[in-house]
Amino acid sequence: MLALRLARGSHPGVQLRRLLVATASAATGFLLLGTLGHALAHQDTPGGSALRLAWCVAPLAATVYFAVTVARTDPGTKPRPGLSAIGLGPARLMAVSATTTLLSCTLGSMLALLFFLHLRGDLTGMPFDGDAADFLAADHPLPLPAALTLLTLVPVAASVSVALVLRPRDTRRRSAGRRAQTAGSSAAGAARTGTRDTTSAPGSASQPPAPVPDTSETPDQEPDLTTTDPHALPAPHPTPRDLPWGIAVLAAGLAVEAYAARTPHTPLAMPGGATGSPAAVLVGWTLTALGLALAGPGLAHLCGRLLQAVRPGALRLLAGRVLMEEATRIGRPLGVVSAVASGAYAMIVLYDEAADDPSLGPLTTLGALVVAGCAVATLLTAAAEARHARADTTAALVRLGAPATTLRTAAGLRAAALLALFVPLTFLIAELAALPLTA
Repeated sequence: MLALRLARGSHPGVQLRRLLVATASAATGFLLLGTLGHALAHQDTPGGSALRLAWCVAPLAATVYFAVTVARTDPGTKPRPGLSAIGLGPARLMAVSATTTLLSCTLGSMLALLFFLHLRGDLTGMPFDGDAADFLAADHPLPLPAALTLLTLVPVAASVSVALVLRPRDTRRRSAGRRAQTAGSSAAGAARTGTRDTTSAPGSASQPPAPVPDTSETPDQEPDLTTTDPHALPAPHPTPRDLPWGIAVLAAGLAVEAYAARTPHTPLAMPGGATGSPAAVLVGWTLTALGLALAGPGLAHLCGRLLQAVRPGALRLLAGRVLMEEATRIGRPLGVVSAVASGAYAMIVLYDEAADDPSLGPLTTLGALVVAGCAVATLLTAAAEARHARADTTAALVRLGAPATTLRTAAGLRAAALLALFVPLTFLIAELAALPLTA
C-alpha cells in the first residue's frame, strides 16, 4: 500500500518514466509470448524456438536496465532526513522502490498477455480480433502456466536488480577513511609549510604552526568562478577503474569477430530469417557491447580532462569538472547507446549482404525497437538525474553572479565534447564489427 501511495503522489515526469517502464515490459512480454506461440506451431523443431527465446535476452536485459535506472532516479524513494524516524530507512525505501518496479513491470506483462490473447482471437469485441491467429498458433491451446512463467521473467528480474542496486551500504568506513585522508594531507601540508618557514629564516625564533582548519565535517564548497587560480576549484573524481577493462573486452570482441571472418564457420539463424553469418560473430558483438558499456565512464572522464587542457579558462574548467563529476552517471548509458548503434549498423549490413534478401518480421522489428528505445530512454533519464544532482551547484553559481548564458555554454561544451568522442568511436566500432559480415 505504501508503494501505491508513493507512486500515486509522484511528479508527472516520474509517472511518465514508470509508464515507459510498463510499456517496455509489455513489449518484452509480448516477444516472449510470441516465442511461445512459435513453439506451439513448430513442435517438431524445438531448436528454432529455443533460438528465438535466446534472442529475447537482449530486449529483456535492456528493459531491466531501464527499469533500474528509473528506480535509481526516483526522487520519492531517496533517503531524506526524518524518514527513518517513521520507519522509512534505507532498507525500507529500497523495498518500496523494488515493489514499485514490480508493479510497473507486472502491469506491462498483463497488458502483453491481453494483447496476445486478443491477436490470437481468444478475446473478442475489439479491433484486430484474431488478425495474427496463424502467426501466434491460435489452433493450439495456450498453456497458461508456461505463459505466466514467461511473463514473470521481466517483473522478477527488474525488481531483484533494483533491490541489488539500491541495497543499503555501510558508508561509515568510507567516510572515516576520507576524513583520515583529509586530515593526513592537511597535517602533511602544515608540516611542509613549517619546514619552509624554518629554512627560510634560520635566525628567527621558531613560530608555532598555524592551526589547521578541520574540514572533515564541513560540506564541500562551491566553485568560485571569480578566482584566477584554476587549482582553487574542487578536485575532480578520479578516473573510473573500468576503462582498462572496457578497452580489453572491446579488443577481445573485435579479435573474435576478425577470427570468425577468417575461419570456416557454422551459419547462425539471425532474427528475421538471415542465416549467412557465423555463430562466433554473436560472441564478438556481445563482447564489443560489453566493452563499450564498461569503457563509457572512463571515456566521458577523458572528455572532461580534454576540456581542461591547454590553459583553460573559467568556462572550460566548469564544463570539464562537471563532466568529470558526472562521468559515471552519464558514461555508462552513453556507452550502451554506442553499443546499440554499432550493433544496429552491423545488422543493417547483414541484411544488405544476405543472399536470400530476408525481410524483418514484426517480432524482430519490435525487439529492435525495445532495445534501441530502452537505451535512449536510459540515457535521457540519466541526463535528467545529472541535472537534478547539480541543481544546488547551479543555484550557488547563480547566486555568485554567473550569467545564465555561461551555464548554457558550459552545458553545450559538455555535449559537444561527448559527441566529438563517441560519434567517431561508434562509427569505427560499427565498421569493424561489420567486416566479418562482408568478408
